[in-house]
Amino acid sequence: MKHVLAVLVENKSGVLTRVAGLFSRRGFNIENIAVGETTSPGISRMTITVEGDEMVVEQVMKQLHKLINVLKVSNLSQEPAVMRELMLIKVRAEPQTRSDIQQIVETFRGKVVDVSLDSMIIEVTGNDEKLEAIKLLLQHYGIREIVRTGKVALLRGSKVTREA
Repeated sequence: MKHVLAVLVENKSGVLTRVAGLFSRRGFNIENIAVGETTSPGISRMTITVEGDEMVVEQVMKQLHKLINVLKVSNLSQEPAVMRELMLIKVRAEPQTRSDIQQIVETFRGKVVDVSLDSMIIEVTGNDEKLEAIKLLLQHYGIREIVRTGKVALLRGSKVTREA
């Protein structure tokens, strides 16, 4: 099962390296990671997706808590949360197929962000299922390149992830 962890850290040099090193040393795989600033000066938030059962995730969380620059670790998979990911897809687009591709993009509430003579770049945000579905449909036209951000997530309602 995939778990999404919110990790609040001090915004200092080397923190990302220490977190990634912890995963590597323990043999845990980071499926994806997104890092950005928070509303609190000097604090960043890492959203880390890790595959594993409850025991593996509990072990990861305990190990993260031991790192000196880590302020708080939360498992967002256990709470009601909004999770999204951004994907950019460069697809082969001949003039005769562009309208078909545009229809697919509109169906998935995506955007065409670049057009060249023989390709289009499409931006789509959503959950894994949505991103995989549009990718599957666009494979028919010839996907040239894909890049994904990794999940970002916030707790629903008035709950927030703050420092301990």
